[in-house]
Amino acid sequence: MRGSLSDADLKVVGPALKGALVDLVDLSLVAKQVHWNVIGPRFRSVHLQLDDVVATARQHSDTVAERASALGVNPDGRAATLAGASAIGTVPDGWIKDTEAVQVLVTALGRIIERMRERITETAEPDPVSQDLLITVTGELEKHAWMFQAENS
Repeated sequence: MRGSLSDADLKVVGPALKGALVDLVDLSLVAKQVHWNVIGPRFRSVHLQLDDVVATARQHSDTVAERASALGVNPDGRAATLAGASAIGTVPDGWIKDTEAVQVLVTALGRIIERMRERITETAEPDPVSQDLLITVTGELEKHAWMFQAENS
């Protein structure tokens, strides 16, 4: 499979898309893990907010993977790949107080957004189409980060 980018451009865009995919798949797993284990007075609002993050991450992970495939880059969302390349730290074991759940998401989203912004810069010249996709993803992640930060205030 071969896309429309040169080999030199693929050397930049391929890792950017693969990294974005890893971050998005991992975010969906982390948010779902926290979703299942959150407890506390703000349980319901945090629980529902986590579902929104999972939906966003899953939707965009598919879009990013399909963009990579269209360019001839093999998407890789395997567990071993995620474990080796994740920007997100470990999630606490057991029940997670609502305040801690919010902090886990603030931190996770912050790390992923930072990496996404680097990818936006890297892909500007070699592939504005992939850059546009990463801009869209980052905008939605920043919206989720803002909402969790507001929970933490």
